Amino acid sequence: MAGKQATLDAADAVQPDNGGSKSARTRQRILDAAAKVFREEGYAGARLADIAAAADTKAGSLYYYFASREALVEEVLDEGLDRAFGETRRRVDALSADTPTIDRLATAIRAHLETVLKLDNYTSASIRMLGHVPEPIRARHMKRQAVYGAYWRELLEAAGAAGELRDGLDLSAARMLLLGMLNWSPEWYRRGRLSPEEIADQAAAMALGGLRK
Repeated sequence: MAGKQATLDAADAVQPDNGGSKSARTRQRILDAAAKVFREEGYAGARLADIAAAADTKAGSLYYYFASREALVEEVLDEGLDRAFGETRRRVDALSADTPTIDRLATAIRAHLETVLKLDNYTSASIRMLGHVPEPIRARHMKRQAVYGAYWRELLEAAGAAGELRDGLDLSAARMLLLGMLNWSPEWYRRGRLSPEEIADQAAAMALGGLRK
């Protein structure tokens, strides 16, 4: 039976991926399962067998979608970051050209936080694993983080240049504190009384209350 499952998964994996194929869905299911297991067990404790079980597939089938355990680890690290960056930039870019820079920053805060709360396993897995993964993986991921960090620096600098931020702020420290607050939220947030959108509104109000002139 295991051999039959692996053969089926292999056949799926070699089909052209149009974004909605069975192969693409299986690959995403494995990624989602890996994020959950890495969040719970950490880099050293997570086993491929546990990930396969959570994804409802066989451990050997994982290699049709990911070349190695390290490749799966790296993609989990990158997936949450890339999706948060993509959604944040999409929502900010959708604003009209005359939107005040402080409102663009507020939109970015809401978009980022809503995304990381909805991708809580990815964000928490990244926080837990990043200090333990092999250095080449960490270095490549940190380069991606630096690109996103530069995007936030530009948002803050634009708000500062427009005179919308309080005097004396160190924008580098402000950026790190802001992203640290947003990225840590999946560690304590539990769905229930407040939705991700409501939490994001509160975060934006609190952050801008400290940043705004």
